Amino acid sequence: MRPCINPLEGLVENQTQEEKKYSTEVHKLFNCFKSLFSSKPDFIVKVPGRVNLIGEHIDYCRYSVCPMALEQNISVAFKQTENGELNIYNIDCQKYVDYHSTVDTFSINLEDGVAPQWYEYFLCGVKGIQDLMKEQGDTGKMQGVSVLVSGTIPPSAGLSSSSALVCAAVIAVALVNKVLLSRSDLASLSARAERYIGTQGGGMDQAIAFLASPGCAKHIEFHPLRSQDITLPEDAVFVVGQSLATKNKAQSSEFNTRVMECRLSAKIIAKKKELSNWKDVLYLGDLQTLLGVSLQEMIEITKSILTEECYSKQQIQEILEVSEEELNSAFLTPNTRSVTSFKLKQRALHVYEEAYRVAQFLSVCASDSPADNKLRELGNLMNLSHASLQSLYECSHEALDSLVECCIQAGAYGARLTGAGWGGCVVALTNKSNADSLLKHVEAHFYNPDHFKPDLIFKTKPQPGAQVFRCDENGDCEIATLE
Repeated sequence: MRPCINPLEGLVENQTQEEKKYSTEVHKLFNCFKSLFSSKPDFIVKVPGRVNLIGEHIDYCRYSVCPMALEQNISVAFKQTENGELNIYNIDCQKYVDYHSTVDTFSINLEDGVAPQWYEYFLCGVKGIQDLMKEQGDTGKMQGVSVLVSGTIPPSAGLSSSSALVCAAVIAVALVNKVLLSRSDLASLSARAERYIGTQGGGMDQAIAFLASPGCAKHIEFHPLRSQDITLPEDAVFVVGQSLATKNKAQSSEFNTRVMECRLSAKIIAKKKELSNWKDVLYLGDLQTLLGVSLQEMIEITKSILTEECYSKQQIQEILEVSEEELNSAFLTPNTRSVTSFKLKQRALHVYEEAYRVAQFLSVCASDSPADNKLRELGNLMNLSHASLQSLYECSHEALDSLVECCIQAGAYGARLTGAGWGGCVVALTNKSNADSLLKHVEAHFYNPDHFKPDLIFKTKPQPGAQVFRCDENGDCEIATLE
C-alpha cells in the first residue's frame, strides 16, 4: 500500500543521543504491547510535542506562528483489529483507564467544566478519519485498531501533548484503513478532528507535528497551510521550563472565550468599517486582508473603534443587530454562552501586535546583524510577547510570571509563556555559554529542591516531525520507508 507518511531515512547507524534514548522507549513500548496483545504491533508512530517561540493565540485568527518540535513525544504502538474493534490502552495503566468500543459505536462525551478522558483525544483522530472516509464516498467497512500509548510530554503543560495524541491517532487509523494523505493534509485533518473535543484551536500544534524539520524552527502560515525553515542564530539555545501550574483548556471556557472575543472583535470592526460582507467575517487576519491595510494600521483601527470597557452581551447584540438566541447559536460555542462580558479591544490588539512581532522575529533571523545583536532583539520580542499575553490577553499565571522573571534574572535574553497559558511552560532564549548557568539558577531559585526533577527544565533543539517505525519480531525498529 502507498502510505500517508513521506519516506524518511532509517534509524540504524550514527544515532544521536536523542535517537538512542528513543530506541529504548520503542523497545519498552514494543514489549509491553506484545505482552498485552500476544502479538507484535504493525507499527509504532512517534509524534513530537512542540514549543512555540513566538506567535501565541494568533493561529486561530489566521496569522502565522514560529514553533519547533521537541524531543518529548507521544508514541503509539498499534495493530489492525477484527470487526472494527477499538482497544485503547495507556502504558501508565495506574493513571489512565483503558477504553473498549468499536468504530460503529464509540462516542466522545463532553461535559462543561469536566476534563475529557485521555482516550477521547485518540477518538477524535478516529472520528476524523471516519468522517473523511464518508466524505470520500468510501462504503467499505472501517477497520479498527488496538493501541498502546506512551508519552514523555508532560500533560497540561502547554507543550501539545493532547494534539500529539490526536495526530498519532489520525496516522494509525489512516494506515490501517489505507487512507492516502500528505503530511499537510494530515495536519489539517488532525486540526479539524481535535475540535471534536470542544476547543477551537487554529492548527499550529498539528502543523508543526507533521511539518517539523530537525535543526530548525518553522514559520507556519495557514489557509493555505505552508511552512518555511527559520534559521536561528547559531549561538541560540532555547530552554523550556514547567511552571508547575497546569490547565486543561478543554475543561474550562477561557480558551474558547478568547477565540470568541477575537471573532466578535473582527465582526464588529468589519461592521463599523461598513464592509458589505461583514456578517461573513470571522477572523482578524481575514479582516486585515479585506481592508487592505498593514498590521500597524490595523492596530490603530482597533484602538479607534473598540473601547477599553468590557462589552456586555446586550451591547454586542445591539451593535450586530441580532437577538440573544442568534448571538448564542451563530457566534458562541456551547461553553461560552454563559459568558456575560467580553474584552474585545484588548484581545484584538494582542493579536495584531503579536502578528507584527512574528514578522519582526523573522526579519531579525534573516538579517546580517551580529549574532549577539540578533539574540538581544529576539529576546526583546519574546519579552514584549509575554507582557501582552499577561496584560492584554490575560492568559498568564503568577507561576508563569515568576518563572519568566527568574529566567531573565539568570541572564536570558528573553522569556515568555508558551502554549495556551493559564499554567504550563515558559520558553527562554539564551546562548550556549550561559545555558547551563541558567538551568542551575532556575533550579535553585524557582523549584523546590525536594521535588526537583531534571525534566522540569531542559535545553532543547528542533526535532523532526511525526515518524512511523516498523518493528520485526524481536522488537528491532527502524523508521519505515513506506513507499
